[in-house]
Amino acid sequence: MRIEVLGSYGGESVKCRMTCLLINDTIALDAGSLSQALPIERQRRVETVLLTHSHMDHTSSLPFFVENVYGKTKSIDVHASSPTIYSIRKHLFNNASWPDFTRLPNNLLPSILFRELEDEVPIVLEGVTFTPFFVDHLVPTFGYLIEQDGVSVVWSSDTGPTVRLWEIANAAPGLKAVFLDTSFDNSMQRIADLSLHLTPRTMAQEIQKLMLEVPIYLHHLKPPCIERVVHEVRALKNPRVGFLEQGRVYEF
Repeated sequence: MRIEVLGSYGGESVKCRMTCLLINDTIALDAGSLSQALPIERQRRVETVLLTHSHMDHTSSLPFFVENVYGKTKSIDVHASSPTIYSIRKHLFNNASWPDFTRLPNNLLPSILFRELEDEVPIVLEGVTFTPFFVDHLVPTFGYLIEQDGVSVVWSSDTGPTVRLWEIANAAPGLKAVFLDTSFDNSMQRIADLSLHLTPRTMAQEIQKLMLEVPIYLHHLKPPCIERVVHEVRALKNPRVGFLEQGRVYEF
């Protein structure tokens, strides 16, 4: 399993791209920076997009990506929960914010097809199994168990303190890593709690629920909080915990 980190942050700045992973070169998990991080020839290789939820830092490049690859003979499949699909269709591809590419070039040959995912029902895409499961966030949000060739990783997406994620991780065959939201520093605990994100303090409590000795990669840091989050995480001196590196390719 090859995971390329196109964007690893929960906001945008000159050096920070928003959340997007590229799996085995052809599957995008979220689309916060899909069009910004890849040249168009590589964008054309992407056949499938899976979304965790509807927030802009996970979807904002989707309209530009679809425009960049417009004219492909095969539609782009966009997999997401029913609430996420509803939100994307109503607020994004609505001909007001952006053209409705579900009807372009025509209804019979749309540029994108939305495909509904069901909670904890696995789907196999190009040899990779994705099992979505709900985490705890402001809008309906999926994390994913991702499996291929006997190994697995767990992607948290945006979440506050949660339960099901850890149950799935502890039961996952061949688990190699957990990717976990840590958005705000400890001084912003109240906003983290209200927006259902983690800080280093609550992250440290959450990872105690993981019974397996595997690496934990933190992601979704908010750009203004990066320096303080890094300092507070390093102060924990937990050798299992590191940061997801934007631009890096992880092989599992």
